[in-house]
Amino acid sequence: MYESIKEMSEAVIAAATVNGDQLTVTNVAALTPEVVDRLAWTAAFGATTDIKGTARWIIRSLAAAKGIRPASIHDLYMAMGQGKAGGFTVPAINVRAMAYDTARAVIRAAKALDAGAFIFEIARSEIGYTEQRPHEYAAILLAAALREGYAGPLFIQGDHVQTNAKKYNSPEREKELETLRALIREEIAAGFYNIDIDTSTLVDLDKPTLDEQQEVNVTLAADFAAFIRSVEPEGVTVSVGGEIGEVGGKNSDVHELHAYMKGFNRKLAERGGNLVGLSKISVQTGTAHGGFINADGTVRKDVAIDLTTLDELSRVSRSDYGLGGAVQHGASTLPPDAFDAFPRVGACEIHLATDFQNMVYDHPQFPAALKAEMYAWLQENAKEERKAKDTEEQFIYKARKKAIGPFKRQLWSMDAANRAAIGAALEERFSFLMKQLKINNTAGTVAQFVTVPPVSISRAAEVAAAGGVITASERKAEGLSD
Repeated sequence: MYESIKEMSEAVIAAATVNGDQLTVTNVAALTPEVVDRLAWTAAFGATTDIKGTARWIIRSLAAAKGIRPASIHDLYMAMGQGKAGGFTVPAINVRAMAYDTARAVIRAAKALDAGAFIFEIARSEIGYTEQRPHEYAAILLAAALREGYAGPLFIQGDHVQTNAKKYNSPEREKELETLRALIREEIAAGFYNIDIDTSTLVDLDKPTLDEQQEVNVTLAADFAAFIRSVEPEGVTVSVGGEIGEVGGKNSDVHELHAYMKGFNRKLAERGGNLVGLSKISVQTGTAHGGFINADGTVRKDVAIDLTTLDELSRVSRSDYGLGGAVQHGASTLPPDAFDAFPRVGACEIHLATDFQNMVYDHPQFPAALKAEMYAWLQENAKEERKAKDTEEQFIYKARKKAIGPFKRQLWSMDAANRAAIGAALEERFSFLMKQLKINNTAGTVAQFVTVPPVSISRAAEVAAAGGVITASERKAEGLSD
């Protein structure tokens, strides 16, 4: 990586001139792969906040000059709600391990298929255990797109911006809400123009009516939606998603959809200003985050997804509320033959994470010594993941995501041949999923409906953000991502 701002400035001189807080792009095509690789490394591991932040600023500026800019998928989902687009399901991909290599694999697959309708995302909990704050995450994704010669909007999403029920129902309530507001500010500033509000942890199924069950959920969701509208950049309508019920719990039904949407729309209207509402709605249809784990640590493949309900919820969300459709969570570990069903039933988005992490850990070219070191670390540092009835294999499977952040540098530093082999396997998987979800040849559809207004790129803001740290509570956060 680069050891100084002077070294970075000299490295990019063929493509851009850096003068203090000003960067002038002269010939972005002159960038070499090595320079982009070193910028990405520096953005993640730079020795100082000044160096890291400047690397991220240079990446964002070069990417923007190439036509790679963070974007909102809101207008595409509105077009789907109006029947002007559709027939595909947008994959939302959580990038955990080997972030730069993994993102490059996604981009390669998308570019080969002329796919534009895909999302990169990271959940509140993942930020902690993968040690990727939003500005770093966005910079690495943009660098990956730049490295692979991609051009077009890049959809980056805050997945499961989720309330902790225990903290909400305690004297820490206001602190918890302010923590979420701060995260939303940070994500939007980083270019996360897609935010999934998840207050479904506060649904109370013990209440007698659906409206009462959803009351806290819709009230807080409307509060956060209004807050998002107050901080989104001029010209950007952030795509906001809501969630009916916590993934892994009771399956959703159309009556709950109506209760949620009517309650949310009423609460949002009360906040005034004709605020733009949701673009999609997350539902529960029988999956769980991370999948269902057998005693030997393998993932069950006999998961019964209620596709009829998903179809009905997607249809009603479009016809009655103008949304893009329903969102399927916890799906990456499903069997391969399951994925072509999602476009057929009109799901607008599907969240995918754990399987890609598994592919990294379980690849034959993942270094055995590194895996052993990571698993040994888990025994001492991830004990909270172990349940009384867990086998050793179940514990390791559930806990190993927690080692990604502490071993991030080692994962990035694996031998080039090993990284290339793992990246090729990931690319093949992403390509398969993109074809099953029918997002091949969607770049033109995205271009038709999605506009990307210019947003200022500030060196000072990137440097300030580079000073952010992963807190102890973030490291311990539940791994609620797909």
